Amino acid sequence: MIYLDAAATVPVRREVLEAMWPYLTGDFGNPSSHHEVGDRARDGLEGARADVAGVLGCRPSEVTFTSGGTEADNLAVKGIALARRSADPRRTRVAVSAVEHPAVLESARSLARLHGFAVDLVPVDAQGRVTPEALAAVVGPETAVASVMYANNEVGTVQPVGELAAVARAARVPLHTDAVQAAGWLPLGVRSLGVDALSVSGHKLGAPKGVGALFVAGRIAVEPLVHGGGQERGLRSGTENVAGAVALATALRLAEAERTTAAARLALLRDGFISRVRELVPDATLTGHPTERLPGSASFCFPRVSGESVLLELERRGVVCSSGSACAAGSSEPSHVLTAMGIASDVAQTAVRFTLPGSASAEDLDRAAAALADACAAVAGIARR
Repeated sequence: MIYLDAAATVPVRREVLEAMWPYLTGDFGNPSSHHEVGDRARDGLEGARADVAGVLGCRPSEVTFTSGGTEADNLAVKGIALARRSADPRRTRVAVSAVEHPAVLESARSLARLHGFAVDLVPVDAQGRVTPEALAAVVGPETAVASVMYANNEVGTVQPVGELAAVARAARVPLHTDAVQAAGWLPLGVRSLGVDALSVSGHKLGAPKGVGALFVAGRIAVEPLVHGGGQERGLRSGTENVAGAVALATALRLAEAERTTAAARLALLRDGFISRVRELVPDATLTGHPTERLPGSASFCFPRVSGESVLLELERRGVVCSSGSACAAGSSEPSHVLTAMGIASDVAQTAVRFTLPGSASAEDLDRAAAALADACAAVAGIARR
């Protein structure tokens, strides 16, 4: 099997499993317990927090552990919006880009449905990018929070986050960025990016599913969404997943250490794969920005063939990929990302997304491109009959 669905998840790294193991066995304690077993667990938790903060370039107190990227996005968008409106009743709007992950889009819609906020969708260009001008046209004195993802999970387009952060700062609006796909491949220094909040998820990096983290600048108030014993400085109550936090911190630290070399290698493989697909399938249309894209992301539309049918044919040939976000699996609707980019609905339903893991090889990608050509030909032949 050739696995080209790394945007959905990747295997747990051996080093991560080894780092977790003590906190699943001897150091199993509750970090809130005031005894030696609890102290050891708390030391592991706070060590993990310091490691995450080291990669993000922030203070450990600005890192909150969550159950994953979705919870981190919810806490950022809802928590900041509710706190800002509580402090200033004029702040009744939220601004999110039209190509956000459902975790952000549905958080914004929930604020509208349950709390009376208005949602402003920031448009993107044909390559999936939010321009500073587009954001500036939306944010203002009534905006409680803005959210623009660092890199798109479907087409791989990387946003000019630094420029967007400057626009938001000038409007005195906190900017959150979903960096779930960017982590491990793009710089995450929050001071350099200029963002006020940033989300990451462990299972995209080689940690298990079920753990994530949210950075929120210390000056930004956040209304907690989960109430209870006041863990995580009151922002996310509940007994902390110590082993998960250690796993996330270990995976993030390892990915950051390897990032520059790994990203350059993968970008070369990606570009070779894109060229080969275009050679073998002349009708293939690359989606997303041609250069400002994640190093392992290659997404295409194949006019006149069904994307789902191509996926089935590819899997029969030993290639595993997807038609878009794993979080929208089973949906018959065209991708909101592609339609926001101006791609017609019928064309959007022909989309296939290839996202390369760090272990990808040139040989595997050559085989995948050949399998794709065969799959498209098979689907087209079935359609003609």
